[in-house]
Amino acid sequence: MMRWSPAAPPRPGCPHRRLRRLLLRELPSGLAMAASTFRPWASASFVGARHLFPCTLAAGDTEMVRRALHDRLGATEWALPGHIVADVVVECGAGPDRLRIEILTVED
Repeated sequence: MMRWSPAAPPRPGCPHRRLRRLLLRELPSGLAMAASTFRPWASASFVGARHLFPCTLAAGDTEMVRRALHDRLGATEWALPGHIVADVVVECGAGPDRLRIEILTVED
């Protein structure tokens, strides 16, 4: 797995940094994002990346926040020139206050 770098994306047009900025706008208060990662992804027809965003919840019911955030992110229109958000998943993480957001992007 490649670690996210604030210096430069691994290939021209990689949407990871823009996706991270857009995602930060959508997070509810009390949910903090940790260092994100991504890794290239490909199928027989598409090329893209899996973007992983671990988050920590300050207080509240993690499952309720997970469901609400999953619904909110699934309805979001992502502005990523040259890329399409194909899938968004919000899962409970390793601890009781952890969430993990995974976004699959494909090149347009």
